Amino acid sequence: MTDYLPAVMAMLGPAQNRYADPAAWDTLHAELGIQLPTDYQTLLDAYAPIQLNGHLSLSHPATARWNLGDWIRDSARAWSEIPWDDLDPDEDPRLLFGLTELSFGTRNGLWPITSTDRGETLFLVAADDTAPWILVEDGEGGWARYDMSFAEWLYRYLVGEDMAGPNTSAFYPGPVKLCRLPMTADERPEPWSGPERGM
Repeated sequence: MTDYLPAVMAMLGPAQNRYADPAAWDTLHAELGIQLPTDYQTLLDAYAPIQLNGHLSLSHPATARWNLGDWIRDSARAWSEIPWDDLDPDEDPRLLFGLTELSFGTRNGLWPITSTDRGETLFLVAADDTAPWILVEDGEGGWARYDMSFAEWLYRYLVGEDMAGPNTSAFYPGPVKLCRLPMTADERPEPWSGPERGM
């Protein structure tokens, strides 16, 4: 059985840990009122703020620019403003996945944790009575559920599986393309590639 956290890190290359700061995570968890998964924290500490394969962006709680806490709060607010009462049954995540309510940024609601420039948003479902799981909205009203860790989701995303519903693969052969996001107005994105992975 694959151990997904080291498998993802093997694809991304050596951890950078440029902004790793346990206090920043403690502050974020206290502000949000939930605990984000350890594998998610480990990957963000190792690489974020970063864009992977030109699409998936990861922010970090210890940076002023590309700040994870700001992004989560802004995204949850924007998703909360959508009118959800007139959805078709095949587009209503409450009916599709047995959610008792559809809320964002609440204790038992959906927590946006990353997104792509293709319009996809990844949500952590952190209900008290279940193990955390992931919902992905594909940018066009379609939803998909993944009962797996963030590390497993990211691994499967990077190897080209459909990880935002049917026909959503974003596979790029060869090494993973990483791009460090600029931290000031004067900086430029810094692209590089992960190790060769035989794909």
